[in-house]
Amino acid sequence: MKEFDLNNKIRACIKQNKNTPRIALTLNISINDAEKAAGEYTIMNRLLLKGTKTRTSEELAAILDENAIDLNAEMKSDYLRFRFVCLNEDFELALDILSDIIQNSTFEEFEKERTKLKGELTAELDSARVKVSDLFTKTIYKNHYYGHSYTVILDEIDKVTKDDVKNAYQNILTNSRKSLALVGDVEGAEELLNKYLGIIPQAIDINSNIEPPKALKQEYSELIKEDANQAQILQGWLVPTIGSEDYPVIMLMNVILGASGLSSRLFMELREKKGLAYTVRTAYETHINTAAFSIYIGTEPSNIETSIAGFKEEIEKIKTIPVSEEELHNAKNNLIGKQQFITETNSQQANMMAYYSIMGKPFGYQKDIIEKVKQVTPDDILRCANKYFTEDYVLSILKP
Repeated sequence: MKEFDLNNKIRACIKQNKNTPRIALTLNISINDAEKAAGEYTIMNRLLLKGTKTRTSEELAAILDENAIDLNAEMKSDYLRFRFVCLNEDFELALDILSDIIQNSTFEEFEKERTKLKGELTAELDSARVKVSDLFTKTIYKNHYYGHSYTVILDEIDKVTKDDVKNAYQNILTNSRKSLALVGDVEGAEELLNKYLGIIPQAIDINSNIEPPKALKQEYSELIKEDANQAQILQGWLVPTIGSEDYPVIMLMNVILGASGLSSRLFMELREKKGLAYTVRTAYETHINTAAFSIYIGTEPSNIETSIAGFKEEIEKIKTIPVSEEELHNAKNNLIGKQQFITETNSQQANMMAYYSIMGKPFGYQKDIIEKVKQVTPDDILRCANKYFTEDYVLSILKP
């Protein structure tokens, strides 16, 4: 694995995977300012593949399709991600197209794309599960950029203009850290990377202006959906994010409580033993300066109170009864196995390395995490459970 800086100070890493037919590249560009109105960044991202000064939207789609180049742009809360996967022989063509999109996107289909976005979000919100997730997100991140959920976007998207989008993109492009990871059977790639990506606006060492969310107070939020067949429940806490000394401990708590499927505690207790639901899970979702740990269940409306009591019981257990060495060992194996599974392909490896770098960590941070996971003890689980599973949580419920 070779690390270096491009001519414009983009931090880059090349990992050679010999005898693989497709090359993967991921370029992350940091988001350091909150959008002025919800949806501004979402519509900006959607317009990035809708034509450049030299290629129309149709021409872009045709050339990507003809050469089997999978290229896309994705807006995350803390960074804009460009990535492509292509055959080895098409690497330079893919770089040329990516460079053109980054530098020359015209954002011409603004009104058309805004209308499409509003329709798609409205359709998504017909799902009860999406609707409760939306309610939970805007409650746990109330009055914060991270809380720009689907309904918040729908409320504010009409305030956004084409000029707002173009100005936001230029600000992101010129005032950002940039990290690039390239994985595949590549030789002499450094020169090509400088030719096509070393000419985009320079990467600068800049800190995020996005303030951490305010500390939580216990909050209950509820939605009535007349045609809902089930109640949907989400309970969550704000917790430390990637880079914290407690990060590997929280990852393991997530596995133990609900992220390991059939063997997780909540699945065994609430589904298998009590028959409360088909789906029950936990999630640990990270941002650059905060994270949320949540528990979800879809259940019969008559089981709402029983389900919430079940959440409380399992949280109390992990706070008071030390995890057995066997359960902790199994959780570690599960987590380490997943880490290996999600980095099997060149594309997955490029995404992972670029992600860690844009989050301020080394490209190879995954190895550090695995080593830290191996060192976690039952006492660490007890300590973190008591520290973070407090009465300051958000409880969001959707019911008929």
